[in-house]
Amino acid sequence: MNDIAAKPTMRQRAASELKEFAVIAIYLFICFAALINMKAAILHAQGVAFSPYGPAVVKALLLAKFISVGNVLKLGRRFKHQGLIWLTLYKSLVFFALLLALNALEEIVVGLIHQRSVIASILAIAGGTLDQLVAASFVMLLILFPFFAFRSLGEVVGEANLVRVFLYSRPAA
Repeated sequence: MNDIAAKPTMRQRAASELKEFAVIAIYLFICFAALINMKAAILHAQGVAFSPYGPAVVKALLLAKFISVGNVLKLGRRFKHQGLIWLTLYKSLVFFALLLALNALEEIVVGLIHQRSVIASILAIAGGTLDQLVAASFVMLLILFPFFAFRSLGEVVGEANLVRVFLYSRPAA
């Protein structure tokens, strides 16, 4: 018997990466939608209409793509053999830095197209002020932490086992 697993085909790898991308995008959109609902409720109480779900979908897809690129580049593997807390913290920080940098680059390019300054473009990431940028950055880090905690746990126990434990009924004791 040959114990060497067959290398996945390009089609299988593409399907796997597309599935992973979709999961990441859905997770991010759910998080962004929750934040938008909270912001909309606060603004509605002040008489201001607010509901930008379209940009949230685009941002979730864009950030999911950035995370996928980071995965392909094998970012955040430094503490791979340490406790999951260290791996989770490290991955969260590394990917946070990646998302912040790529998001800033995207906003700068869009800003230059629209003839805005670099500073104005970077502040536009979170709504226009430094306070909003800091708050949005902190929230993004909080969104990434559970995401990478589950991913790291899945790497240890196996993705199929993690899905089974979370989604399927367990036998009665």
